[in-house]
Amino acid sequence: MNPLPPRGFPVEEYERRTTAAQTMLAEQGLDALLVCTEPEVRYFTGFFTPFWQSPTRPWFVVLPLEGRPMAVIPSIGSTLMRGTWVQDIRTWPAPRPDDDGVSLLAATLHEVAGTEGRVGVPMGHETHLRMPLMDWEGLQAATADIAYVDATNVVRVLRMHKSELEIAKTAHVCGIVSDGFEGIPGLLSAGMTEREAFAAFRIDLLRRGADDVPYLVGASGPGFSDIIKQPSDRVIEDGDLLMFDTGTVFDGYTSDFDRYFAFGRADDGARRAYKTVWDATEAGLAVLRPGVTTSDLWAAMAKVLDAGGSLGNDIGRLGHGLGMQVTEWPSNTRDDGTEITEGMVLTLEPGLTWAPGCMMVHEENVVIRGDGPELLSRRAPRELPVIT
Repeated sequence: MNPLPPRGFPVEEYERRTTAAQTMLAEQGLDALLVCTEPEVRYFTGFFTPFWQSPTRPWFVVLPLEGRPMAVIPSIGSTLMRGTWVQDIRTWPAPRPDDDGVSLLAATLHEVAGTEGRVGVPMGHETHLRMPLMDWEGLQAATADIAYVDATNVVRVLRMHKSELEIAKTAHVCGIVSDGFEGIPGLLSAGMTEREAFAAFRIDLLRRGADDVPYLVGASGPGFSDIIKQPSDRVIEDGDLLMFDTGTVFDGYTSDFDRYFAFGRADDGARRAYKTVWDATEAGLAVLRPGVTTSDLWAAMAKVLDAGGSLGNDIGRLGHGLGMQVTEWPSNTRDDGTEITEGMVLTLEPGLTWAPGCMMVHEENVVIRGDGPELLSRRAPRELPVIT
């Protein structure tokens, strides 16, 4: 088990993130950055709460070219925001559908960008606006003299490269989940339902020190292709495979890797498929180093999958970035082409269809160091584990 990392971040971490973002904004001729989704707001401010699960209220953070971020938020969040490093906090009594922070946000943007200013907003892949479309249209009308420019690359570049403090949190939760997976043979048995097995594993991870297990999917059966479903009342039988894939969280940072188990026995097809995806992961680890691209990584794994008799993989990628969210930039695809650099945290996730209706996926979590990958998850067994 990795030592328990300190919770939260020092002010210096937020200063570093903010300065880096402001440098990129200046290079792009932008006067400010506007973000309104949970990971971006948390990244720049440290505002960390499950209250985002309520869709009623919007939340805004404005990052000017100089100084600390400015929060434009519902008053219910003012006390929590005052506990962060943010000093300029502007509130309104939400929900107020006729003007749910729009005029307050417009005034703030005029203050930092002036008239004829340029404000960056993440607009690209894996971003969204967390506000009603009518409010966005209202904001644009109230700031018709401001140009809104795509600033996806600002948040993408920053969040793809993790600090050592971020990496420590991911490493810790990956250790918790690795312990949990290694304990499954003593936790689960044939005769349990999927629902019972999922619940037992989730509880076990919490007991081991996880803060939450918001993402736990998988399946059971002699073979299966739906690997993102909720558990059912199906009874696990001898001869079945079981797959768990979890995004378990510690202090706002998540793991994302899976493991397969067989109950009683495993047929030759399943064993061959498991070996193929394990070997494909080895091939990915072998090429993974600063300077290669996500497409190079994809090609190394895909070559092994094809040689192993893969009947196809239409999921679209063989892994992705990892951090505050269970999936982040970049994607390991044939044509993504992102250059891999030191400090990225990635998943390697080769998968194949080994028989009609039967999918096998293997996943590990790594951080990229100057000399190659460092595993954050503990490497899966070379052979398919069998629970007897």
